[in-house]
Amino acid sequence: MTTAELGKGERQVVIPLRLRPPANRRGKSVTGLGGKTMGTTWSVKLAGPPRADGDRLRCGIERVLARIVAQMSNWDAASDLSRFNRAGGGSWFPLPADFHVVLDYALALAEDTGGTYDPTVGPLVDLWGFGPAGMRVDLPRENDIETARARCGHRKLTLDRKARCVLQPGGVSLDLCGIAKGYAVDCVASLLHEQGHRDYLVEIGGELRGEGQKPDGSPWWVALESPRDCADAARGETIVALHGLGVATSGDYRRYFEHQGVRYAHSIDPRRGLPVANGILSVTVLHRSCMRADALATALLVLGLSAGLQFAAARNIAALFVSAGRSGLQCRRTPAFTAMAA
Repeated sequence: MTTAELGKGERQVVIPLRLRPPANRRGKSVTGLGGKTMGTTWSVKLAGPPRADGDRLRCGIERVLARIVAQMSNWDAASDLSRFNRAGGGSWFPLPADFHVVLDYALALAEDTGGTYDPTVGPLVDLWGFGPAGMRVDLPRENDIETARARCGHRKLTLDRKARCVLQPGGVSLDLCGIAKGYAVDCVASLLHEQGHRDYLVEIGGELRGEGQKPDGSPWWVALESPRDCADAARGETIVALHGLGVATSGDYRRYFEHQGVRYAHSIDPRRGLPVANGILSVTVLHRSCMRADALATALLVLGLSAGLQFAAARNIAALFVSAGRSGLQCRRTPAFTAMAA
């Protein structure tokens, strides 16, 4: 599931946020930049007067993205994360700044969810064919699943926040794919702000964050993609005004493999060692931090509808759940999400 910018005349369900008073928009336009990263694409849209620093800004964005890939990519054998995964048991591993920020929050969320979200799920992701080794065509054996599960568990890690290093107990394999893209969106947004931009939309692989407004004074509207037969379809698309807000979606109907007519999705429940099969097709989370939205969407997907709704409501998380029910697909909103709706 992805999100996409919405054009004029397509608004049907609106989630408005407070906008600042319209400024003088004379001479302003939208400039687009884009490229490839993390096995997907990135794009930035800037609203403002024409500037001659487009190439310099593009290079700056690409440096930020390359830095994050070099620290947290599972697919790069030379990345800091890959080197940690190969480190010997009992060794302390120094963490670069970005890696530390992401792992710190990932471990906090793992604790808060009782391990439903777990950054040490790497062995299970690889076993089920969703890691760098590639897809599999058969099912892993039960004893292989249990062996991989034994290597997982966020409490196996010891994070020294003051020294900014983490203890590798031996055999732990981190996988930060469910949070790194959102963090990269935040980092690109920070770079734009540092460069003096106040009106922009950042997107990486369907995770977005918007600030400010378009030249015409309207916000950055984005549509939340849902299965076509979702029960909410009759009321139109759900759209969001990304004014100081990030959005991330975790979905299980796009990346999967099939075996003997059964679909196995890429999201893994670390508690069971199996792909998620709880009827939830996707969860979308709105949050000021795209990193947090990214990780929370994964956590809520694994939790399932009932537990996920309770968890999100207790923490005032704005989330939209799309699930498969007896009467077809249904959309459920948390109170925080509903409170934002028109």
